[in-house]
Amino acid sequence: MLARVRSCAVIGLDGVIVEVEVDTRPGLPKTVVVGLPDAAVQESRERVQSAIKNSQLSFPRKHITVNLAPASVRKAGPVYDLPIALGVLAATGQLPMPSLEDSLILGELSLDGSVRHVRGVLPMAALAREQGIRRLFVPAEDAAEAALIPDLEVIPVSGLAELVAHLCGQTLIPPYQADAPREEAAEEQAYTDLQEVKGQEHIKRALEVAAAGGHNLLMVGPPGAGKTLMARALPGILPQLSVEEALDVTRIYSVSDRLQASRPLIRTRPFRAPHHTISHAGLVGGGTWPQPGEISLAHMGVLFLDEIVEFAPRVLEVLRQPLEDKRVTISRAQGALTFPANFQLVGAMNPCPCGYYSDPLRACTCPSSAVTRYQKRLSGPLLDRIDIHVEVPRVDYEKLSDARLGEPSAAVRERVEAARALQAERVAKSRARRNADMTVADVRKFCALDAEGSSLIKAAMQQMQLTARAYHRVLKLARSIADLAGAAEIAPQHLAEALQYRARTVGTG
Repeated sequence: MLARVRSCAVIGLDGVIVEVEVDTRPGLPKTVVVGLPDAAVQESRERVQSAIKNSQLSFPRKHITVNLAPASVRKAGPVYDLPIALGVLAATGQLPMPSLEDSLILGELSLDGSVRHVRGVLPMAALAREQGIRRLFVPAEDAAEAALIPDLEVIPVSGLAELVAHLCGQTLIPPYQADAPREEAAEEQAYTDLQEVKGQEHIKRALEVAAAGGHNLLMVGPPGAGKTLMARALPGILPQLSVEEALDVTRIYSVSDRLQASRPLIRTRPFRAPHHTISHAGLVGGGTWPQPGEISLAHMGVLFLDEIVEFAPRVLEVLRQPLEDKRVTISRAQGALTFPANFQLVGAMNPCPCGYYSDPLRACTCPSSAVTRYQKRLSGPLLDRIDIHVEVPRVDYEKLSDARLGEPSAAVRERVEAARALQAERVAKSRARRNADMTVADVRKFCALDAEGSSLIKAAMQQMQLTARAYHRVLKLARSIADLAGAAEIAPQHLAEALQYRARTVGTG
């Protein structure tokens, strides 16, 4: 007898319907799984048999063939355990066939028949809705995640026996009811509030400008000056994620199996701070079947590279294309996968190996040649893609001992959100969401200069040896500064501030 159950695979960040076909026939007891399964899927034979027996159901002593179609799609992970088990039960008459129609089944089985968490439920649920499937059976732990997709009946499943009783009409499982959304303030925040940062007013201004336009930032200063502290403050002044952005970020974390059961929807901007020993694949993504890397996990948020010059040169150079394209494509023999990577890069570094070059209180012990080599570890092309370069000086005692708090992040975020609102209105018909994302055509249209501004940028290009890329980035940055001021046009003072943020020295390319 032949039974069919629908399940799902995840390729990259997208779901693909997989039809689980189970056929039984007389012969020596054996279970064969075909359809390009990996080792975890092959091992489902033992898990399914034990789960069925321990759920007080009958496992047939027949030759069982399980086909996972389409055969051209690689099947990975234990997500097919539950649909295979239901297929076996339906093929042997223990489960009515009509009960499996118009349903998508996902879940890993324990040997005792309980259903365990699987990753990638959100893109699978999104695909179910696109395909017109009404019901989704998922592990109880993943029901909240699946319920993020509207117009789906999500059935939380704790065990195989419970699900069989539901499908046979004996004891129905009530559909999952999503809780009311929690307020953003109720969620745990690991970000620094700017009011706790003493002094460093020009760095706070640079953070505000970076947040307003989505610009990349590099901080250079001695150890202990507060570079990491201020980098962690940046997500707190960025606008809240929209519903669309939150779902995009959550999809990445779902596929990467990094979602918390208590927080099925990511509502805060990601902040990723990988160690400098990270590999190329860990940063951009990779593996035999590629998974998202840190730059994709930082999508719509901040990627912070502390001690950026300590990262391997090959690792840093792969950032160049994602910084321009806002996505990363990973090619393998089986095909190419593209992951989103629209992040803000924030780097921090010391000015020299000892960290005290140009420090007014502590002498630098590094030879001049060592300082030059150290600063040139960042290539010119990479530095050219960083819009804001700021020096972070030592903070003196008077400022550190001042008990008064500075301006809170919430007040800065209000100005940033107002600037972003101006950008959204201006680029409504463009693909750009932020000033940093504007194309050359957008820059020509929205970043026009008056005669004084044109004269200023012309002189700067000659004196600072700006590249064509740097020219457009300066104009985008000036546009963000003007937006913070609520100005309709870029004034010379906005352009002058933008030019002050350019790097004074550039490493070799």
